[in-house]
Amino acid sequence: MNIAEIIRKTDKTLFSFEVLPPLKGKSIEGIYKTIDPLLEFNPQFINITTHCEQYDKNGKRTRKRPGTVAVAAAIKHKYNIPVVPHILCGGFTREETEYVLIDLNFLGIENLLVLRGDGRNKENYTPEEAGNRYAVDLLRQINDMNHGKYLDDSETNASTITNFNCGVAGYPEKHYSAANLDEDIQHLKEKVDAGAQYIVTQMFFDNQKFYDFVEKCRKIGITVPIIPGLKPIGFMNQVDVLPRIFACHLPDILEKNLRQCKTDADAAKVGTEWSIYQAKELIKFGVPSLHWFTYSDPSQVVEIAKSIY
Repeated sequence: MNIAEIIRKTDKTLFSFEVLPPLKGKSIEGIYKTIDPLLEFNPQFINITTHCEQYDKNGKRTRKRPGTVAVAAAIKHKYNIPVVPHILCGGFTREETEYVLIDLNFLGIENLLVLRGDGRNKENYTPEEAGNRYAVDLLRQINDMNHGKYLDDSETNASTITNFNCGVAGYPEKHYSAANLDEDIQHLKEKVDAGAQYIVTQMFFDNQKFYDFVEKCRKIGITVPIIPGLKPIGFMNQVDVLPRIFACHLPDILEKNLRQCKTDADAAKVGTEWSIYQAKELIKFGVPSLHWFTYSDPSQVVEIAKSIY
């Protein structure tokens, strides 16, 4: 069942989360240890992130967290829960992307989250020479495969029609590369017009930013479900790190309380309480699901979920 259908079939706020593939050389058991404590909250889908390639000091291309497709298949097989692997533009050619999509189709994995990604240089994004530049271009490639059109039909004589269902990312405080929020939302509408069936947002800590974002989306004709992405703050340094990396605003009271923390445990307590507050207010607002960024540590999300579900 695709994610949009899962959402349409209930009037309750669902629970979902995402996990990171293990670092190269690590066991998948770490993924299971993240998932197992969260099963009691009946997750409706699990996202698996994909990471762009990196370059070592010698310029050699490498991926520190490979295995997204295999991890997605393993989770699907072990738990029988819909999985949503992330598919990126950055770091992948169109041909490499096609191979990944063919593998996913063979595995019966049809839900995808389609993202641009950051590529080699976050501050100066450039796609691979033979890659998709933007998420909307990647969506079009996927739509082509859904109609049986592959990159080189003349040689492959392709006839297999895929059935991928795609979500995309939204940014309540705008993507860092966008000139302003209105421009960013217009790009989001282009992705929805290209076939995106739902939106998962970047993390935010000020719910009013999310409410305003939803209102702007609806005003320009975006009608698909919009799922808030949430991240509990768990460390003292995240008061500075998260706004810098994810271009998100911390409300004054949250920042003040975090600045007063003496230990990471203190910060985690503040972060957990804030996430519970956020979640309860978002449920009142009527969001279709709460989507949690676990970063491979389920402990805070477990505590939060026990308070709201």
